[in-house]
Amino acid sequence: MFKKILIANRGEIACRVIKTARKMGITTVAIYSDADAQALHVQMADEAVNIGPAPSAQSYLVMEKILQACLDTGAQAVHPGYGFLSENSRFCEMLADNDIAFIGPKTHAIEAMGDKITSKQLADDAGVNTIPGFADVLENGEHAVEIANRIGYPVMLKATAGGGGKGMRIARNDAECREGFERASNEARSSFGDGRMFAEKFIEEPRHIEIQIIADAHDNIVYLNERECSLQRRHQKVIEEAPSPFLDETTRKAMGEQAVALARAVQYQSAGTVEFIVDKHRNFYFLEMNTRLQVEHPVTELITGVDLVELMIRVADGETLPISQSDVTINGWAIESRVYAEDPVRNFLPSTGRLVYYRPPEDDDNVRVDTGVYEGGEVSMFYDPMIAKLITHGKDRSDAIRHMRMALDRFLIRGV
Repeated sequence: MFKKILIANRGEIACRVIKTARKMGITTVAIYSDADAQALHVQMADEAVNIGPAPSAQSYLVMEKILQACLDTGAQAVHPGYGFLSENSRFCEMLADNDIAFIGPKTHAIEAMGDKITSKQLADDAGVNTIPGFADVLENGEHAVEIANRIGYPVMLKATAGGGGKGMRIARNDAECREGFERASNEARSSFGDGRMFAEKFIEEPRHIEIQIIADAHDNIVYLNERECSLQRRHQKVIEEAPSPFLDETTRKAMGEQAVALARAVQYQSAGTVEFIVDKHRNFYFLEMNTRLQVEHPVTELITGVDLVELMIRVADGETLPISQSDVTINGWAIESRVYAEDPVRNFLPSTGRLVYYRPPEDDDNVRVDTGVYEGGEVSMFYDPMIAKLITHGKDRSDAIRHMRMALDRFLIRGV
């Protein structure tokens, strides 16, 4: 087992990984920018290394600095969390070249699933349901109109390198298609450095449901049921729950088996999520695969009793999965609420500042709070404004909602 790991992230996910590593007897190294010198994850870790100025492009995204931190501290592995370098295949290769383990999937899986066109083609080949559409690159606005008429409106125009709602437009006629192509392509080029677009049928009344998988290096792959993430704002998830109130056992099994088939097609190792769009008739279609831990992973942990971070670490160290598909059950219901420092008056823009008062509800059998802040700490303008994730568990959905309401009422936050 690894003796020392470095967490290449910040905030609540860095704190979460440190807690699990500590439980496993593993020493941890935190990295931090100038803005995070007093951050909670820095205080919790056994060691901490400053990697540069506050902007993430000069600190958390600088692979060479993180590699040097590993070499200087003797860290044997890196847990990337989510965001930042968690799906960067070059970072994965850089670590491998220096005999440092990446606690995540291998390079070829990251690359294959990171491109939406390639991943859809692989899904087709693996027998996974995909949304009808044009899986090649659109040449220009007129080509987009031609393809849209072939598919049938409404269509969704999507950037192949997109994410977080950027580089996406719904078109219901030719004019919207031309304009949407130009706007989405420019947005994707600005955000991701890649303006390539493709098109697919837009599913009316969709549900966003994802399957959590975990896989080892010995060809064992298990799906840990589903999460529903349909409650979103600007294509960003706000409330997540497990299981989905919409699925039946037959659909759950079919989605899980297709997620496993796709993971096997790319020799996947580690935790990953296969996202699907599900229509009102429970027809489901592959959307994308996230080759990392998801923000909403705690709801899966609470209904299955599985520590996903621990399994990621064990799999990266070459261990065999300690569970099989028959071991996976659904115990009650879990809901995650994201608690953000945002201003609803200003269209939910980030609201930064010092947390002059911060008292989250205490953890118990029904309440879990994953947080990366503390009273007196700063919510920085440089990073995501999430203060905490509140996860509640109940014997059924109503019970989980009841615990969520009470726990949200107990949150006391002032200063942002």
